[in-house]
Amino acid sequence: MDELDRQILDILRRDARTPYTEIADEVETSEGTVRNRVERMMDDNVIERFTISTRTGNVQAMLEIGVAVDVDTKAVSERMAEWEEVDRVWMVSGEQDIVLVVDAADTRGVNDLITKARDQEEVVSTKTRLILEKQLG
Repeated sequence: MDELDRQILDILRRDARTPYTEIADEVETSEGTVRNRVERMMDDNVIERFTISTRTGNVQAMLEIGVAVDVDTKAVSERMAEWEEVDRVWMVSGEQDIVLVVDAADTRGVNDLITKARDQEEVVSTKTRLILEKQLG
């Protein structure tokens, strides 16, 4: 990945719907180059998916989850990624092992996810942070 790839990614992070022609103008290259670069980054799994951000009135939160030391964290993460309200799953270093970024209809939905996480036999601790506001950068 070079500087041009990074510039293209920065634009797509701000707005994944930005037309390739507009990106090309901004990074001073051709539309075909942008299209080829994006396709290559998708093939190489640099770009995993294109997504949207909404203002639905839902409650968003981060559930920080600690698992036992002898647990396959990747397997637990993959299983939790299948839960309907989970938008993202990160395996992280530090006090906790997994962070779920969730989008639930209300605080009851967040609480249900906390309970669901705590019901997993591998989980030894949880910590929840409500997301109050997001700034796209």
